[in-house]
Amino acid sequence: MRSTDHWPASAGHRPRLPGAAALLVGVFTLVACTSHGLATEPAAASASAATGSVAQSLPRSAALLFSEAVVLSPAEARALLDTLPVQGRAPKTGYARNQFGETWTDDVDVAGGHNGCDTRNDILGRDLIDPAFKPGTRDCVVLSGTLGDPYTGKSIDFVRGQDTSHRVQIDHVVALSDAWQKGAQQLSPRERANLANDPRNLLAVDGPANQQKGASDAASWLPPDKTYRCTYVAKQITVKSAYSLWVTQGEKDAMIRVLDGCTP
Repeated sequence: MRSTDHWPASAGHRPRLPGAAALLVGVFTLVACTSHGLATEPAAASASAATGSVAQSLPRSAALLFSEAVVLSPAEARALLDTLPVQGRAPKTGYARNQFGETWTDDVDVAGGHNGCDTRNDILGRDLIDPAFKPGTRDCVVLSGTLGDPYTGKSIDFVRGQDTSHRVQIDHVVALSDAWQKGAQQLSPRERANLANDPRNLLAVDGPANQQKGASDAASWLPPDKTYRCTYVAKQITVKSAYSLWVTQGEKDAMIRVLDGCTP
C-alpha cells in the first residue's frame, strides 16, 4: 500500500532518552526472559502481563522501540494463527483510506501516539540507520538516513524531498484494504485509526517492493527476501490477533507453509 509524505504543520516533541542503549538492552533482555512475544496477545497471557506493563511504563520513544523488538517465535506464531477465525474475504464495499482516520495522525492510542510527531516520521526515525532530523523540530522530521530494507535485503539511502521520499515508503504489514475485508469494518473508527498507526503494523520499506505488494495478503505476496518471511508472517498474525481480524483458508495455508520452514 503506497504511503505518501504527510508532514505536520508544526513538529512537536519526541522525548529522547539519555542512556537509551542501556534501556534497549533491558528491553531485549526482558523479551528473551519472558520467551513470549506480543504484549497484547491472548495466546501469551502470562507474558502479556509482564511485557505489557513494562511497555506502558516506558516513555513514548522507548515504547515505540519496544513494540518493534517483540516478535513471536515461529511456534508462537503458529499457535496464535490457530486461534484466528477462518472466513472468506468480505466485499470491499465502503472501503476508503479515510475509514482508518487521518493519514499518519498522532492522535491515536498506540505506542508513539500523542508524542507530537506524525506516525510516518516516527517509523522513519525508528527504522532508518543514523537518521538525521531537521533542526528545530525536536527530532520530529526525518531528513535522511539509510534503510536496511527488510523486504529486499537492499541498502537504500533515504533523502526527504518531493522527488526522493518515495524511495522509502511506510508499509502496512496487514494492508488496510485487506483488514477492511477481514473484520475491520466491524471495528470502531478509533480502533481503525489505531490499526493504521500501530508500530507493530508498520515498516519502512523499499518503495517499489511496497508498490508490488499493494493490498495483498500472504497468499498472494511475500517479501522477495526469503530470510524475512518468517518475521513478516509472524507480524501479520500478531496484528490480526490484536485487532480481531480473520484470515482466509488460502492465507492461513500460505502462512503455515512459511512458518513450517522457519528455524525454531
